[in-house]
Amino acid sequence: MIHFLEQLPQARRQGQSAGIYSVCSAHPWVLEAAIEQAQADGTPLLIEATSNQVNHRGGYTGMQPGDFQRLVGEIADRKGFARSRLILGGDHLGPNPWQKMPPGDAMREAGRMVEAYIGAGFLKIHLDASMSCVGDENPLEGETVAERAAALCAIAEEAAGEHKPVYVIGTEVPVPGGATESLNELAVTSREAAAETLAVHRRIFKKAGLESALSRVIALVVQPGVEFNHDSVVDYRPEKARHLTALLEQESGLVFEAHSTDYQRPEAYRALVRDGFAILKVGPALTFAMREALQALAAIEEELLGAERSSRLMSLLDQVMLEDRRYWERYYSADETKAMLQRRYSYSDRVRYYWHEPRVRSAVETLIDNLQSAAIPETMLSAFLPDEYRAVRAGELQPLAKPIVMHHIRLVLREYAAACRG
Repeated sequence: MIHFLEQLPQARRQGQSAGIYSVCSAHPWVLEAAIEQAQADGTPLLIEATSNQVNHRGGYTGMQPGDFQRLVGEIADRKGFARSRLILGGDHLGPNPWQKMPPGDAMREAGRMVEAYIGAGFLKIHLDASMSCVGDENPLEGETVAERAAALCAIAEEAAGEHKPVYVIGTEVPVPGGATESLNELAVTSREAAAETLAVHRRIFKKAGLESALSRVIALVVQPGVEFNHDSVVDYRPEKARHLTALLEQESGLVFEAHSTDYQRPEAYRALVRDGFAILKVGPALTFAMREALQALAAIEEELLGAERSSRLMSLLDQVMLEDRRYWERYYSADETKAMLQRRYSYSDRVRYYWHEPRVRSAVETLIDNLQSAAIPETMLSAFLPDEYRAVRAGELQPLAKPIVMHHIRLVLREYAAACRG
C-alpha cells in the first residue's frame, strides 16, 4: 500500500482532493478502532509511532519497532484486516530522545533507531534532525539539520535493501502533544521558509549521493496554522495558507504533511486536504475520545452499582498520575486546582501516558466486566453518551462498554476519513 502515499502528489496534479490520515497512537484500543474504521471504509490505514514512544531502547511504551509492528499486525489479523493494507510510519525519527547527549552520541542512537524501524517494515519515514543536543547551537542551522537528516537517510537506504521507504522532511511543526503557551501568535510557515527547507535538503542529499531517496520524498512538514493547547484550538483558516498551496503548483511532486490537526472542525479537514495538506496527523484527540467514553461509563457504573462495587477508575487514574508526575507536571499549571482539571480534561491529553499502568489497566477491566453484567439503561446512555445512545437506538451499536468506547473513538476518525475521501 505504500504506492497509495506515492500517488498523493499525482492525485493532486490531476485535480483530485485526496488524502490520508495518520493515526499516531500506541494504545491497542485506538489501533483497533482505526482498523475497524479503515475496514468499514475499504481504505488503507496509516499508523505511525514517534521516536520517543517507540525506539530501539523501548521508548516510553517499552516497545521497540518490531514490537509495535507485531502489536498492529496481531490486531489486524484478529479483525480480519489485510496486513497489505497497513502502512507503518516512523515520526520525528532523529535525535529527539537523546537531546541530553552530545551530537555524535545522539546521532548514533538515532541511526540505530532508524535501522530498527526499517528492519521492522516501516515504510514511511519522517526524518527530523532539528533538535539541538548538548553543545549545539539552538536553534540549529538549516544546513546542519539537513546534513543530519541525510546521514539518517543513508542508514535507512542501506538497511532497506530492495523495499525502499518513502520520506517526509521538514521540521516546522507544532509541539508534539499540543502547545503549553498562548496561541495568539501562531505563525503559518512562510513560502520562503518552506522553499528554503526544500532547497537545502535537496542540495545536501544530492551531495551525499542520495538522489534515489530524494525521488521518494513525498511530503514536506509545514505549519498551516493549526494547533491546540490545554483548553483552546486554533482553527484552520485557508486564506492564511494560500501561499503554501501556491508553492505546490511549483512542487508538483510533493504534498504537505500537517501535524497537530486534532480537534479541528470537519470542514477544516476537508479544506486542509483540498489545499494540499494531504497527510493529516491525529493522536491526542483519539485518546481524548477514549477517556471521555471511559469516564462516562465509570459514572454510569457508579450509579448502577454503587461506589463500593465500582472500579473507581477516574479517581484511581488521578492517584496514579499524582504518584508519577513525570509526564504532566512540567506541562500543566502550578496551581493545583487548575492542574487537577488539566490532568483530566486538557486537549493535550497527557493522561494517555498512564493507561498502560497495571493498576489502571486492572480498573478498566473491572469497569468493562461490571458493565458486561449490569445492562446499561438507554436513558442513562442518553444522559452520558448521547451519540452512542442514538447509535444504539438505530440498531447500529450494542449497548456494551467496549463497543461504546470503540464507537466514541471512531466518531473522531470518521471526520478524518470523510475529508480524505474528497
